[in-house]
Amino acid sequence: MKEKIKKYLKELITFFIFLTILANIISFYKSSDLNKDPLQNINITLLNSQEYKYPDEKPILIHFWATWCPTCKLEASNIQSISEKFEVLTIAVNSGTNSDLQKYMDEHKLNYKVYNDTNGFFAKEFKIAAYPTTFIYDKNKNLVFSEVGFTSTWGLWLRMWWAGL
Repeated sequence: MKEKIKKYLKELITFFIFLTILANIISFYKSSDLNKDPLQNINITLLNSQEYKYPDEKPILIHFWATWCPTCKLEASNIQSISEKFEVLTIAVNSGTNSDLQKYMDEHKLNYKVYNDTNGFFAKEFKIAAYPTTFIYDKNKNLVFSEVGFTSTWGLWLRMWWAGL
């Protein structure tokens, strides 16, 4: 019995390692076409009606997501955690009206900064092909990381820490 458990545990660990490697390869492939230009200053109005401008001399995480995206729902708590410690701007793409989006945020107890990209303008500018997609820029607004798909809180935290060095 003990040997069977060891065997299954070894197979399970091998499977998760393989799955992690495959997910990273897919993410790398999907992120190859993303806009890698330095971040340009923009002024936008957030969902909460506040004006937003990228902060100076501070790294920033920009996260593209949608209310209809199942992976985005799984990752939302990770983005929420990171937004409590770092500068985060999220862009909800084709996710309905401002009231629809606010209802979604309230239902999921999320309070990070959200811009409602109703017509997909920013998604086109950043060349987003899949959701979620995350960009991390350093304090000089140069892209240091991009990720397509799910990312853990630790993964995001480490990347933001690195971008802030």
